[in-house]
Parts: sequence; C-alpha cells; structure tokens
Amino acid sequence: MRIPESELIINGDGSVFHLHIRPEQLADTVIVVGDQGRVPMLASHFSSIECQGSSREFVWATGLYNGKRVTALSTGIGTDNIDIVMTELDALANVDFETREVKPEHKCLNILRIGTCGAIQPEIPLGAFIFSHISIGCDGLLNWYDNRESFALLDFEEAFKKHVHWNKHLPDPYFVRAAQSIIDRFADVSYKGMTISASGFYGPQGRVVRQGLAMPNMLEDFESFEYGGYKITNFEMEGSALAGMAAKLGHNAGTICAAIAHRYHKDANTDYKPRVAELIKLSLDRMTQ
Repeated sequence: MRIPESELIINGDGSVFHLHIRPEQLADTVIVVGDQGRVPMLASHFSSIECQGSSREFVWATGLYNGKRVTALSTGIGTDNIDIVMTELDALANVDFETREVKPEHKCLNILRIGTCGAIQPEIPLGAFIFSHISIGCDGLLNWYDNRESFALLDFEEAFKKHVHWNKHLPDPYFVRAAQSIIDRFADVSYKGMTISASGFYGPQGRVVRQGLAMPNMLEDFESFEYGGYKITNFEMEGSALAGMAAKLGHNAGTICAAIAHRYHKDANTDYKPRVAELIKLSLDRMTQ
C-alpha cells in the first residue's frame, strides 16, 4: 500500500521531513541524545565522518567507530519528539522512498539513548549509570497507537496504578521492557533500572516550585513501589517512548543514563559533563562490539 504524501513527508532532497536524513545516510546502529551538543561529543570519537546535518533540534552525524557505521542523533527533550524520531528512523529503514511502500524485508535498527537522570533509591550513588530494563511512560504517547497491550507489561501497570493511587485525570501509564540484546551489553557496568519517563521536568517529576501536585505523595509512592523484582530507580523524559515504539516497530532499543541528581538525598551535580563523556565513550564501545 502506498503511503500518501500527507502521512510521510519527504523533502525535495529525498530526506525525511524533520530529521533531514536520507535513507542511505542512516546507519543500522543509532545513538540518540537529547542535547544537540552531545552529537559533536559522540562524533569526535569517530575515525571518520561520512555525512552530517541538522534541522531544528535534530542534529546528526554518521561515521565509523571501531570499523562499524554509527549514526549519532539529537532528539531534543520529551516523548513527543521521540514519536517523531522513531517514526522517521523506522521509515528511513523500512519504507522505499521512491515507491512510498513498505519494503518486503524488515530492517531492525539497534538504538541506544544516552541521557541524564535523577535517582530516587537511596542505595544508588550520584553519578551512577542506570540502564532502564523497564521504562514507565507517564506521558500517554503509546495510548495513541493500536495493540499496545501486545508489548506492554499490563500486570506492572495495574499494580503501579493501585500502589501510587494514580490520578484519574492523568493518562494511563505504560510499562515496556528494553531489548534484551541491548540490556546485555551494559549489564556489568550499570544499575538495573525501572525508570519513570515523565512528561515534564517539574510537576511530572514531583518538583514543587509555586504549584501543588495532583499526587502530593508521588515521590514516596514511586520510591516504595516494588513489583516483579524491580523498584523504580530514576526519572528521565524519553526512554519509555523509545522502548515502546521500538518494540512496536520491530527494533532493538534501550536507555542508559548518568544520575546527575538524587531526589532521595536532595543532591545534584551541576559539573556532570565529564561523567556524560565517560558514558558516551563506554556506549560507543559497547554498541560496536
């Protein structure tokens, strides 16, 4: 079936609408970051840069690392941007841009998100690397797509909503596992995480400045939730959409974050860039093994 021009916009140069990447410019291994400034940090490790570009918050570069082709791409902040990024990455891999038809053979991308986060469990130290084995979407994004029950952890959802007294005005949360093949690459260098992907930085993460919260005890309730051998370990803002859309579209994806704030200990490290640089190098090594 031909995909109409209005549903998948292709620019005049043959690139996909938002990312401005052409199909041949995308590597099978993709590392995504929120901050545009981290793309040059990633690309500085490439032995060569094949191509690069930018459009709005989407900055990208494709090059070689350890002899393997890698695309580094910034997404900006939020799961709404991940909806754009994942849909367009999948189109680049699995849609013929000439015929506008889905290719007969599916290509599976390996996608890692590198980010920063706030830890909430007391035993996790500031600066720790936390890999999101399970991501919790509090944004509602995947509820717009069909068959989310086929990959969401429904028993986790029900237990979570009951434990935290989930507010009826909020979208239903969803729980999604990262790809085991990506988890395994980082198992020996990271904490096992179950991560909240929040739809904002302040209220949705339990921060109070001048407005109260719909769930005043949310931090304590999140911290005390335990199910299936997992505790909620940290907050970030993109991982659930990445894991969920990857699972639905048939890609391998996961998120690893450096903890730069600690909500339990009420501490933060504003000089976190060296730790993120360590995580970038580690991630490139592990994703190209």
